[in-house]
Order: sequence, then C-alpha cells, then structure tokens
Amino acid sequence: MKNTKLTLFVCILLANFGLAQTITRPVLTGAPFLRISPDARAGGLGDQGVATAPDGHAQYWNAAKYVYSPHYSGFAASYTPYLSKLTNDVFLLNATYHQFFNDEERSSIAASIYYFNLGEIELTKLDDVTNRPISIGTAKPNEFAIDVSYGLKLADTYSMAVTMGYVRSDLYNNVSNDDNSQTKAAGAFKVDLAGFYQTEKFDGIGDMEAKVRAGFQIANIGPKLDYSDTDENSSFLPTNLRIGAGYQMFLDDYNSVSFNLETSKLMVPTPQEDGMIPNKGPIDGMFSSFNDAPDGFEEEFKEFTWSAGAEYVYNNQFAFRAGYFHESPEKGARQYITLGAGLKFQSFGLDFSYLLTTSKINSALDNTLRFGLTWNFGGDSAQSYD
Repeated sequence: MKNTKLTLFVCILLANFGLAQTITRPVLTGAPFLRISPDARAGGLGDQGVATAPDGHAQYWNAAKYVYSPHYSGFAASYTPYLSKLTNDVFLLNATYHQFFNDEERSSIAASIYYFNLGEIELTKLDDVTNRPISIGTAKPNEFAIDVSYGLKLADTYSMAVTMGYVRSDLYNNVSNDDNSQTKAAGAFKVDLAGFYQTEKFDGIGDMEAKVRAGFQIANIGPKLDYSDTDENSSFLPTNLRIGAGYQMFLDDYNSVSFNLETSKLMVPTPQEDGMIPNKGPIDGMFSSFNDAPDGFEEEFKEFTWSAGAEYVYNNQFAFRAGYFHESPEKGARQYITLGAGLKFQSFGLDFSYLLTTSKINSALDNTLRFGLTWNFGGDSAQSYD
C-alpha cells in the first residue's frame, strides 16, 4: 500500500485483533486500544467485567460497581505486555483510584489513566520509480485515555454511573501521506454510561446463600477521531455495548463460586460490500449499527462477542479463575481460553492471568501473562458486611 497512514493503521489492527484474509467486513474503528482489556482479574475471566463482583479496576468495565465496593477507597494498577512474541517495547498500562464520595456511601468517584505504548516503528512506502520500499522515517506511536466517573446508588440493589474522559491517539507522528495530507494526533472527548444491579444475599440453589448481579455499559460515546487535515481519514471511536449477568454461590463462610456471562457489540457502522464505511454521524452510526450489515440479521448476530467465566474464592484471600472468549471468524476471530489467580494479603492484592489462543489465527496476547495490583485503604465499607 502506498498510503503510509493506511499501512500503519492496518498493521496495528492486524496485531490487535488477529485479522486475516478469511475475515470479511470486520468492524474497524480508531483508537483500537480502547478495546483491549487492561486488568488481570478480568483477563482470567475471559475478558469480562461488566457484571462481576466490584473491584479496583471497575472503571474500565462498569463504574457503577464502585458504590458496592467493600472498601472505602483504593488504588489499582495493571501491566499487560503486548505482541510479546515479537517485541518487548509494546505494552499497556492502567491505573485507577476510587473512593466513596461521602460517608453515606451512596455515591462514588473514580479517576483512571489508560496508556498504550506501541514502541518504535520504521515507516516505509513504495518508490514511484523503482517500486521498492523506501524508508521515510521512524514513528513512536502511543495512545492514552483519561477518565473521571461518578456513580450513584439509586436503590439498595441498583446503581448507575457516568464517566467522562479524553482520548488521544498519536499513531503517525505527523508523517505526510502520498496525497500530501498531513497526519496528526487525533483527540476527542467521550462519555460512558453504565448500570449495575446486585442483590443482597438470599437462599439460592441447594439452600446455599447467593447473590445475583447484572450490568450494562455503553462505552466511548463521542465524535470521530480525525487523524489528518482532511475529513477523509476520520474514524469512529470504538463505541461499545456490554451486557452481562452473574451468579455467586456461598458454599460456606469461607468458600464461594461465581459464574458470569457477558456479550458485547461495537456500535459503529459495518463496512459495506464495497468495503467502504458509511459516512454517518456518531449518534446515527450508533443506532443504525444494529441493522446496517449487508448480509442482514445473520451478519449482525456475528458482530456480537461473548464470554463465560468462573471464579473460586477462599476466605477472600485466594482466587482461581477460568474463562473463554469467542468472536466470529468473520469479525476478528479472537477465540481463546484464559486462566487466572489472585492473592490478597491485608490491604494488598495481586492478580495474574494467562491467555491461550484456540483460534487458527494468532492473537497479539497469545501466551501472555498479565499482572494487576490493588491497594485498598480507608477502611472497610458497609458493603463488606453484606
């Protein structure tokens, strides 16, 4: 491809989501790093977290969970090596702080930063005379997002949250395209909306105490990202709908088991039969994304991903996790098994997760070990006694 911008952009998407020649009409967006799960606990559960038990990393998945946190305040950080089979300078960092907004513990605030470093990339294009690749410089692409959320408990069992943030995607370091247009870092403000439902303990299956959880999130609502000084290179934010549910059984005073299911869908236009993405506004693109696939309902259904996860916890100190994630081969082919573990000592927690691809197409996170750290302080909340 002669267009340097397009070449680099496609390469990054290939690395992120394992696209191949067998893929037909995958849904592509700008700032694709926003779709990468940042924390190790969710990574052990098949990359899901919209309806799991509250933890320090809830900002990315569902900020409405913070008002049910068992701790008054806390800090969480995670590190994810990326493309570890090919390089050691591509990685994802995430850090989050949260606390209750007041002593009544009916509202919460949280702030987070999400940083993706893509290392150093040599840029090339085809020479018009020799038709051979020539170097045109080196780029150091990176992307980040900063978010602030507010959550409110509307009832004893239901809460909602709104998250406002800013995303910046600098993929091309001001490299000129063949059409003489100038690339630039793209930035946009965005909004997330989320809701969370959690019951109190009740007598469930086999007379064992249980909790039911459910949640939803619409993430990354905002304007298009413009990567150049022309409107032709603008890209949709990865507006994403997540819906999930979970069931936790308390086997006794020390042991519990949870089972969770989650589905998600990108709420952006589907490329048409000619490969072109419809030129729509962000809101129109969101609502039309459920019925704009050229092949109709069958293709729309394939745009949903789903995941299943299970977690065993002993005495709130040791946790073991397993999960599975599935995406249609025609929409990205991300299919993998995940394993994870967690350890807590006093106010500190450490989480690990491991991903093993089951698809024929390699994943950028295949055989990757992710790490997460939590530090809870400020004392226990009223939720810790439920």
